[in-house]
Amino acid sequence: MKRFLEAVIDPFLLALLATVGLAALFPAQGQVAGIVDIVADIAIALLFFFHGAKLSREAILAGMGHWRLHLSVLASTFVLFPLLGLAAGLLPASILPTVIATGILYLCLLPSTVQSSIAFVSIAGGNVPAAICSASASNLLGIFITPLLVGLLMKAGGQAGISLAALEAIILQLLVPFIAGHLARPLIGRFVQKYRNSISYTDRGSILLVVYSAFSAAVVEGLWHKVAASDLIAIAVASIVLLALVMGITALAGRWFGFNRADRIVLLFCGSKKSLVSGVPMASVLFPVAQVGLIILPLMLFHQIQLIICTWLAARWRQEMNGTEP
Repeated sequence: MKRFLEAVIDPFLLALLATVGLAALFPAQGQVAGIVDIVADIAIALLFFFHGAKLSREAILAGMGHWRLHLSVLASTFVLFPLLGLAAGLLPASILPTVIATGILYLCLLPSTVQSSIAFVSIAGGNVPAAICSASASNLLGIFITPLLVGLLMKAGGQAGISLAALEAIILQLLVPFIAGHLARPLIGRFVQKYRNSISYTDRGSILLVVYSAFSAAVVEGLWHKVAASDLIAIAVASIVLLALVMGITALAGRWFGFNRADRIVLLFCGSKKSLVSGVPMASVLFPVAQVGLIILPLMLFHQIQLIICTWLAARWRQEMNGTEP
């Protein structure tokens, strides 16, 4: 119950809501918007630098042997989710408005989370080394696969495919800092490990900056005239249905593939997550700034829903494993 309440009353979610409210009341415009965009770009580069520095080669090598499990997680993340996202786009606009379906598809193309996936696997009594490997591989490959899928399945910047400017931004803002951070790990690894809690504030601060920049531009473009309360309800319902489908399919697939309990837990939790930390910065690189607010709105709601449901489920499985009543 304590973990469930902590998931429901997530301080970071409150910070996100406050940031959206600030952008709604005081959107950055003119020169201020330009400065915010520059600071956000620097923050994104710093975020991916620390992502690279935190990636442990030893942990990945320790879990690489279970290739069937890792391929199953990647298939759920980059095949099953995109197919469901495309299916959602086929629904009538009266059920799922086009602008919401676009955001749902984008979140379906994102990599899995790292920290929360590993945490849930650990709580539920799953295979933690394999979870570290699967989640880290998903995040690393997502830097390449997500932009590719966006280019193939979405219209980024108003045109099919990824523009040269977007590709350059991906390389300079995401890939180069990530590689630089990973190469610097032998030098700064101990520092990163020692101050990981403080560095996590850098991650969250970067996301808040991008969210403020994106929603400021969206508000200036008339965001709240395009999104009604009924749209938010539709996003919440679509997120719950999407998560339930993926968790159900991965649970069945884990049994069908003959995985043991610990590995089935890895497939279910790592294969059903979508990363807010990766998704928000990527959206700011892949899409025009005025569109980013609408694009990431479903991701923000899905992120919170997945935390609530997975916290409850992991705690329940832990209690079952310990032979106690939920």
